[in-house]
Order: sequence, then structure tokens, then C-alpha cells
Amino acid sequence: MRLALCQIDPTVGDFAGNVGKVLAAYRRAVERGADVAICPEMCLTGYPPRDLLERPSFVEAAATALGRILPEVGATALLLGTVETNPATSGRPLFNVAKLLHRGQAVGTHAKCLLPTYDVFDEGRYFEPGPGAVPIQALGRSWGVTVCEDVWCDSGRPGARRLYRRDPVSDLAAAGACSVVNIAASPRHLGKEAVREELLSRLAARHGIPVVMVNQVGGNDELVFDGRSLAFGPDGTLLARGAAFEEDLLFVDLDRQEGDRREECGASEESLWKALVLGTRDYVAKCEFREAVVGLSGGIDSSLVAVLAAEALGAERVLGVSMPSRHTSDMSREDARELASRLGIRFLEIPIEGVFCGFLSTLAATFAGRPPDAAEENLQARIRGTLLMALSNKFGSLVLSTGNKSELAVGYCTLYGDMCGGLAVVSDVPKTLIYALARWRNARSPVIPERVLVRPPTAELRPDQRDTDSLPPYEELDPILAAYVEETIPAEAIGGPRALEVTRRVDASEYKRAQAAPGLKVTTKAFGMGRRYPIARR
Repeated sequence: MRLALCQIDPTVGDFAGNVGKVLAAYRRAVERGADVAICPEMCLTGYPPRDLLERPSFVEAAATALGRILPEVGATALLLGTVETNPATSGRPLFNVAKLLHRGQAVGTHAKCLLPTYDVFDEGRYFEPGPGAVPIQALGRSWGVTVCEDVWCDSGRPGARRLYRRDPVSDLAAAGACSVVNIAASPRHLGKEAVREELLSRLAARHGIPVVMVNQVGGNDELVFDGRSLAFGPDGTLLARGAAFEEDLLFVDLDRQEGDRREECGASEESLWKALVLGTRDYVAKCEFREAVVGLSGGIDSSLVAVLAAEALGAERVLGVSMPSRHTSDMSREDARELASRLGIRFLEIPIEGVFCGFLSTLAATFAGRPPDAAEENLQARIRGTLLMALSNKFGSLVLSTGNKSELAVGYCTLYGDMCGGLAVVSDVPKTLIYALARWRNARSPVIPERVLVRPPTAELRPDQRDTDSLPPYEELDPILAAYVEETIPAEAIGGPRALEVTRRVDASEYKRAQAAPGLKVTTKAFGMGRRYPIARR
């Protein structure tokens, strides 16, 4: 039995485009002798469609898309994911389903049993759990079909809590399924690749049957899907692995126990880099922007975002803008210009001193008798944000904000200033990892000036300013933030003299993060759709 694993990049709501991708992959699978072609979870609608699922026209369009595909399916079967109306008068109105198509007919359906409602997932809001996992009898075999979370019943970690009472894979194996096929839209975060492989390998070995997963690839809003579709033999041995962060068509033969294996990513920095590039590229393309604009301060964060943008979109579609004030050093201006030159992106320098003086003059009477403080500092950031948004409005560019996770966590950022933008590319990347990623990228080719990597970080909003004037050193700050935000360890249990101060700043900055641009999720817990904390609380 020769399976074609069709790792495609669907777009939410683009039914015509998604149908085209499914049929193109299916036809290639037929040409190369596949018995079954397999596409990811909800590949007709794109994942996650969120509240679009509450629109009857969206659900009808999904049914129409399936109707377009059915007559195209011949002797090679096609397994794909979509949504289907729940005919019952109680329960949620939809099912998240896998449909097996053969010779113009739907010959089997599995409704997703386990609906994740944690982190970025909220499927219980839309879907009714499937009634149970029962093998589909087709093509002379007993197919154990599952949808994404159905195989995540048991993490396998010692002492870990089981999230579900049901175990679809065990039910399928007990009912005589000769293999388990999982169609998935499993987003990527640091370390997810190893967890996913270990889980599927263990399931295959435990039940003594092959396990195959076909995963979506691409970026949809904050989520980045890495692909890396997998197949394991009945002893848990890896048979096939798809490409990371790109569309792919790979094959696995369940009878011969062999398959295609793409080259795996190297260092963790490489995987993170590819995730950020893919997330940026897809966000810009799927939101139909022509180009991107980045404010270049001459610092590490904006430099890294500019490099990512140039790789994601092409240098000709990126504009770098330097906006020096009275506090901007010659070094920063030179490094911003040098970075743009090395990348080959377009470059503008728009001094803001005149605008800044105008603001100070306007506010002079109101501010009289009060010493300069954060109000004057933030005016500079807000002027820059206004200029970037003006360029966005005039030329149809997407502003990429450049703040990192460390700054966003403790509120070391300016509302309506450096937080302006349509996509926060590195908002889930801690500052220490920003430096590691920049050094990794420079090892390929030195695009970021060396001074940017070695100079102390500074916002340059007042004379001789350093980040350490307001924050602990990032080497001390980032482990505290990881413990508090990602591992949810209480402040008093983290320990150290700065933990309580840092965690209080995290809590006090919730209102800022609620107004931030969407950011690409690359860690286990990002600020955004997967972290829901109240703003007003004690």
C-alpha cells in the first residue's frame, strides 16, 4: 500500500486556492502510483478559521469545495480534512472531519473525537466531539483514521495529567485497524518536533501498527505550521519524514516498510529562523500586502527583523527607515545605513528633530515645572510610529514591529510608538535568543554589522541610556520570564532578588500587550491568542 503524504499550505477561507492545492497534489500522487493520497486537517477551509465557522456561508462554501473535488477522485483514494454540519438538534453545530474519497464517492468519515481547548486551540467553541473512533473499511483494509489531537491523548511524560478520558488510537487498534493515519494542523514551537516524533513512534510500537501523520505547513496569523509529516513502522521505527517549513509530497510504502526522508533542520537556530521567515512570508502574502517597512534604529532587534523580512519577501520589497533624533548616535545611523546596504533593501533617513521640537513646544506650558521623564522619551517613539504608519498608508506597506519578547513581557516598549505595526515578527523571541539567532545568521554571511552585536543595547531616548538602566541584564531577565510566563512558576518559587520585581512588571504590562500587533508564536507560550489573562485584576 503506497501512500502519498501531501504536505500543503492552505489559506483560511481561500476555497478555490485550497481546492487547487489539494487537486494538484492529488494528481501528482496519482502520476507516481499512489494508492492513497492524504492531505492535512481542514485543508479545504484552512486552519484555524476561528469564528468564520459561525458563518453559514463559510460552511456552505466548504461543502461546495468538497463537491468540486469528489468527481476528480478515481482509483487512487484521497483522504482530506474539512468541516461538516452536525445533523443533531443538540450539541455544537459542526464536526471537524476526515473524509475518505474513492471513485467519486465519500466512502468513509471520521469526526475528530478529542477537541483541544488549551493554549492557541479553542475547538470546543465550534465543534461537537465525534461519537467514536471506528476503523473505515476501504481498499481492502481497515483504516484507523484520526484527526490531529486524536493521537495526543497521552503525552507519555511521567506524571503528566491525561487531558482526555477517551483514547481513539487504542480504540482503533482494539477494533482491528491495520494502521493509524492522522491528518493534522499541528503548529510548531521550540522543541515540538522531538515531542511529536517521540509520541507517534511510541504509539506505533505500543499497538504494533504503522502510524502516519500528514501535517499542514505554512503560517496563518500568529501560528506557524512546520510540516515535517511522519510515518513510523509497527516497531516504532521512522519510515518517512517530510520537509520542514515548505510544501512537500513524500511517499511511504506500508507493505515494504520504507519511505522518503527529507533532510532535517540542523541547529535549533536554523529551525527558528525558518519558522520566522515562513510566518512572515505567509502573513504578508495572505494579507495581500505588496511590501514591508521596518524602522531601523541601528540596534539588534530592528536589524534582525530587516534581515528576516528581506529573506522572506525579497530585498526589493523591503523598506528600511532610519528616524534619528537628538539622542541617536552617529554609530546607530551608520549601522542602520550599512545594514540596508548589505541587504540591498531600500533605505530612507527621516530625521525627527523638527517634529520632536514641535511637540515639546506645544506641551511646554502644560509640562512646565516638571523635569523631563518618560513622557518626552516616549514622544520620540510615537513620532517614529506615526511616520511608519504614514508610509504604510501612503504606499500600502505592512509595518513590521521589532520588539522582542523580553521587552514586551515587562512593558519596556511604547504604546503607539515602537509597538506600531501589523505583525510583530520577533515578539516571541527573548532578547538572549535574538542575539543567538543574529550570530547564527551572520555565520552564513555577515549582513548585520558587528558593532550591532557587541554594543550594549539602548533605546537612545535620552543621553547615555542603556537598557540595564531600567531592566536586569537580559541573561538574568530571560530565565525569570521563561519560568513565569512559559512554565507558570510562581514568583516566590523562582527565587533570586529580581524575580518579584520582574513578575510584577509582567502583570502590570498586560494592557500594553492587549494592544500589540499579532506576533509569530515560536515558544511554548507566546503573548497573544494562547495566553488569556485579565487586564484589571489584583
